[in-house]
Amino acid sequence: MLEANALAFGFPGRTVGHDVSFSLAAGEVMCVLGPNGGGKTTLFRTLLGLLPPHGGSIALQGDALKTLSRREIARRVGYVPQGQVSGFAYTVLEVVLMGRTAHLGAFGTPGERDRRVAARALETLGIAHLAERPVTQVSGGERQLALIARALAQEPRLLVMDEPTASLDFGNQVRVLQSVSSLAASGISILFASHDPDHAFLAAHRALLLAEGRVVALGAPAEVIRADTLERLYQVKVSVVPVGGGHTCLPALER
Repeated sequence: MLEANALAFGFPGRTVGHDVSFSLAAGEVMCVLGPNGGGKTTLFRTLLGLLPPHGGSIALQGDALKTLSRREIARRVGYVPQGQVSGFAYTVLEVVLMGRTAHLGAFGTPGERDRRVAARALETLGIAHLAERPVTQVSGGERQLALIARALAQEPRLLVMDEPTASLDFGNQVRVLQSVSSLAASGISILFASHDPDHAFLAAHRALLLAEGRVVALGAPAEVIRADTLERLYQVKVSVVPVGGGHTCLPALER
C-alpha cells in the first residue's frame, strides 16, 4: 500500500530525517513513536506529498508518489492532522462532506452519493447521531472522530493520522483506538503517530521508533518497544511490564 525507501525529508534548506525505509501492507496498522521534534509530522507531510523528499523514494499502491496529482493522492490517502479545531460552526455532517472534495469538480457541490458516503462514515465511527450538531459544540473526542470520518469520506485505502489521541481523555483515546482497529479489519491501512507506547501495543501490528529523524527500531511492538529503545527515544528510564497477555510502559522513577 505504501513504501518508503531510503527516504530523506525536511524543509527547504534543512534535512531533518535520513535513510527511513518501511512498507505498509493492506489492512496493516503501524504506529510511529518518537519524541517531540523527532521528525514524525515532517515524515507524514512528506509521505503525503505536502513536502518534497530530500532523497529516496515513496510509492503509493505501486505508483511513484511524485507522478500522482494532488487529487489522485487525496483519493487514495486520508489525512487526520494534529488537533485541528474549526473556528466555524459547521455541522458535523458538513465537516465530513468536506472529505468528498477530491471527488468533485472545481465548482462541484456534494450530491446524493456524496451524502450517502458521508453518512456511512459517520455510522462507521458511531457518531451518526451528531450529524446536525455544530462541530464547535461536541466534545474533543467526538470532534476527533468527525475528523476521522471526514478522512474516511474520501474513500481512501490508507489513513495517515498524526497523533489522533492527543489531548483526549482516557475514554476518548480508547474510542479512537477502537476505530483504528475496526477500520484496519475492513482492509484500510493505517499509519498513526503517538506519544504513548501503550497505543502501539493496543492497536498496531508494527511500530516504527523514530528519533532525530532516524529509525531506531522497526518491528512488532512486543519486539521493539523495550526499556532500552524507549530510553534512547525519550531519555528517561522506563519499565515495560507484561499485563494480561499484553504489555504496558511505566516510568522507572528514582526514589
